[in-house]
Amino acid sequence: MKISFLIHNAYGIGGTITTTFNLAAALTGRHDVEIVSVLRHREHPHLTPHPGVRLRALVDLRRERDDPRHRRPAKVFPSAEYRYHQYSELTDQRIAECLEDIDADVIVGTRPGLNVHLALQAPQQVVRVGQEHLTLDNHPPRLRTALRRAYRRLDVLTTVTEADADAYRRKMRLPGVRVEALPNSVPDPELPPADGTAKLVIAAGRLVPVKRYDLIIEAFARVAAEYPDWQLRIYGKGEEQAGLRRLIESLGLWNNVFLMGAATPMEAEWVKGSIGVAASNFEPFGMTIVEAMRCGLPVVSTDCPYGPGEIIKDGVDGRLVPVGDATALGAALLDLVRDDELRRRMGRAALDNARRYAPGPVVAQAERLVRDAVAARSAGQRLAPETGRTHRALTGRGHAAADLARAAASDALRTLRKGRP
Repeated sequence: MKISFLIHNAYGIGGTITTTFNLAAALTGRHDVEIVSVLRHREHPHLTPHPGVRLRALVDLRRERDDPRHRRPAKVFPSAEYRYHQYSELTDQRIAECLEDIDADVIVGTRPGLNVHLALQAPQQVVRVGQEHLTLDNHPPRLRTALRRAYRRLDVLTTVTEADADAYRRKMRLPGVRVEALPNSVPDPELPPADGTAKLVIAAGRLVPVKRYDLIIEAFARVAAEYPDWQLRIYGKGEEQAGLRRLIESLGLWNNVFLMGAATPMEAEWVKGSIGVAASNFEPFGMTIVEAMRCGLPVVSTDCPYGPGEIIKDGVDGRLVPVGDATALGAALLDLVRDDELRRRMGRAALDNARRYAPGPVVAQAERLVRDAVAARSAGQRLAPETGRTHRALTGRGHAAADLARAAASDALRTLRKGRP
């Protein structure tokens, strides 16, 4: 089966790029996979695609930025979409040409505007899968209206959390479209996991306001006051960097808190620590939380919409605290700093429970969705609504998540191997 991913800019840095590269790589074992990047702005991508994954671009900004068509507004890509200013008559034209000539069995769109192109322009015989990497409630009303009209032509729509899948089912009412939660996956770690002995807390991600690194620093001030030999390392870059540096200096934490810049891959940094921390006001998924847990770190996080509460089992493999509460965040960190055995026990639980986000379970679910959609389209039918055998069984709250994930993956893979990929 040939599977094509349509992505905004595979040559940049971001969670959607990472998860697309991860999923594409995991699918290469049994499928012909390519990534089609609408835009390209540099010679080589920041992330290296799997050798079995082809990468091609539609508009090369190094040569075509001044093309007159790129100065005229896009008409297909929805104007209410966040990235609209980067799209144009030229991107409309190139995407349409790509879809018209595509020989894939399945095309996967990776953001709302591209999902609209896919829904409206993909050939009739091709299965159309739209991915949502943000959330429905995060989109402005005008965009939701555009999506409601176009998404009815999709075969499958995936979200990264069950909460968002429920929101799409309740609010969008897309007859004949399978809406299912498909989490992001994190590759199996190559390094030994953290052992919980290092006096080090780690945070990572874009240094932007919604991630609330200021709250993390303020919370860690309580840790440093009681345990001055502990450190906080923050990995990433972004607009908040200068302000965070000033905050560190104003709190006198220059010997305890360090802005480390971006690191790729992060695995080598996670395993140096003993605790992961996140403090977002809003998190569609929580990729760094999973990355930390897969390296054996318990994670203290704000219980923000939507992802952390589906990833972390509070009190088992990490802690969930109210959004915006530096006192609660600091207290939760101190609980783990003070208790070596609790920290190590939670780290072992994090390592075990996060296996549900390994490529195996996630790819098995993706392949099942694609297989069902291909069969339905071949028969001239629409997919039935999801049957409950979804990521709901994989979430951290109220389920034996790791066991269920492994069982679902094993069952799906056995089914796939009986038939033609």
